[in-house]
Amino acid sequence: MQRYTAERTPDSADQIWIVEHPPVYTLGLNGKREHLLANNGIPIVDSDRGGQITYHGPGQLVVYLLADLRRLNLGPRQTVSLLENAAIATLSQYGISAAARPDAPGVYVAGRKIASLGLRIKRGCCYHGISINNAMDLGPFRDINPCGYPGLQVTQLADLGVNIANHELAVPLVHQLLKAIEP
Repeated sequence: MQRYTAERTPDSADQIWIVEHPPVYTLGLNGKREHLLANNGIPIVDSDRGGQITYHGPGQLVVYLLADLRRLNLGPRQTVSLLENAAIATLSQYGISAAARPDAPGVYVAGRKIASLGLRIKRGCCYHGISINNAMDLGPFRDINPCGYPGLQVTQLADLGVNIANHELAVPLVHQLLKAIEP
């Protein structure tokens, strides 16, 4: 992501990457290690995205948006909203009522975080993106203050009665992202 963004030209294509990570905590540029509450053996990786600490693991859909925001006429806040709204629209297709919060980026269901996001913007281009908790072990979230918020509870689609594979969940999410960024 970093290399692609660093080597971009005005003609470089925007990209969407769909991934699933092995168990890992990522610590954003503003991250404070004090938000790691217990050492459970899961690796901690410093990340150049914004935000605090989060957990990624099997069963979580991660979608990275590598986009020229200048070309798309998007600012940082608009890009965050675009990612949040794409997740909200995707979740609604499965009967899940979700919302963003003005005080804490991400997407929430009944006060529990189901999607986290973090971005890096360099030279008007963004990378990193959004993760949706699908069908994963949520236990590692108990050992951190997710996104730097003590006591923040998390949830996932499986706990809300939706059983879907990550590759199937990616289809409507990517569709929503493309709908939002295509002219």
